[in-house]
Amino acid sequence: MDLIDGVKIKNLKVIPDERGRVMEILRFDDDVFLNFGQAYITTAYPGVVKGWHYHKKQVDNFSCILGMMKLVLYDNRNESATKGMVNEFYLGVHSPRLVQIPAGVYHGFKCIGENEAMVLNIPTEVYIYDDPDEFRVDPHNNDIPYEWNIKEK
Repeated sequence: MDLIDGVKIKNLKVIPDERGRVMEILRFDDDVFLNFGQAYITTAYPGVVKGWHYHKKQVDNFSCILGMMKLVLYDNRNESATKGMVNEFYLGVHSPRLVQIPAGVYHGFKCIGENEAMVLNIPTEVYIYDDPDEFRVDPHNNDIPYEWNIKEK
């Protein structure tokens, strides 16, 4: 798969034993680590789309830690060699990965399982409540060349 310029993927390793499991998401000595702003969790119920939005400064590090989600990225950056490209990733318990989303790239996700999906984001910047670095677009009515419906093969 060709990736949007600046997008990075880290495959995560689940280490199970009879007590449970452990999975490291992001370490400061990882190749993908840039900066720590904060960590937060967001969820979506089955079939719900959360998106689209982008950041001017912030880089996001998304990992689905419960359930399954479809993460979609759209590159609308004028200066990008991959302008117009769409990337689609399936993340969660069946595909443990971290996806690093560069500033300026639209992104959104949809819960694709039968239960709530939980996403851990570790962005490079803190959220500033009175001046957020977040720019939103309606998930369905926009100029982004993507439809959120199920793709029957």
